[in-house]
Amino acid sequence: MRAPTKRAVAIYPENDDMGEHELQRYIAELLRPLLARFLASRGIVAHAGADQFFYWAPGNPTKRIAPDVYILPRVRQDIAIRSWKTWETGIVPSFVLEVASSDVAKDYEDNPILYGELGVDELVIFDPHARPGSRSRHVRWQVYRRIRARLVRVEVSQSDRVRSKVLRAWLRAVGSGDAMRVRVATGPHGDDLFPTEAEAERAAKEQERAAKEQERAAKEQERAAKEQERAAKEQERALRSAAEAEVGRLRALLDAQRPPRGRARTKTAKAPR
Repeated sequence: MRAPTKRAVAIYPENDDMGEHELQRYIAELLRPLLARFLASRGIVAHAGADQFFYWAPGNPTKRIAPDVYILPRVRQDIAIRSWKTWETGIVPSFVLEVASSDVAKDYEDNPILYGELGVDELVIFDPHARPGSRSRHVRWQVYRRIRARLVRVEVSQSDRVRSKVLRAWLRAVGSGDAMRVRVATGPHGDDLFPTEAEAERAAKEQERAAKEQERAAKEQERAAKEQERAAKEQERALRSAAEAEVGRLRALLDAQRPPRGRARTKTAKAPR
């Protein structure tokens, strides 16, 4: 009797030990916490993550992809994700940002297919090295959205910004060359950059400093008003004293012009009859 054969256990690696371009990492390191703070500021429960493997085919660990930046809806930010198997939760990323690397074919052609299989609602591909006239890297922004169960490219743009329907915000390219980054922006046309944590802290300190300066100015104004009131009262007292002194002087002059009270009046003698 043959012993039963053991079924192979599928192993789902948590990383592929492959390096990435520093620019990809810098962009992700700035954007991921920005997205986390942006969503939290709007009361949205979601997890902003970066560079974790996602598996969507049970028993087939080759069906995987690691987004540069992603959003998991209804998942708390404080959960530490090592890898994500969609069949365990039924939750797939609602948003993914991919930064184009040196493997342009993978980023431009293969990744949209894989994210379509994963079930992503919106995929944005950003190419920081896109140049006008380049045959291989000619598109700065590509936006894919799920339409009738398919991930379809709905926008191609050379602009510095595109709008994310999932985020209800804009994604803007700022800087140039290796200093280029992707920021979250708001407003009807994406003109208002959502602040980084450092910028928010600086703004809060500046606001606190301005409030203290305003308080100091208000106290100085109050002190000046009291000083002015004191000076006015002092002037009023001085005027009153001067008036009283003038009245005293006039009385003294009048008293000097009156005859002394004790002196008898001289009677005129009458002539005899």
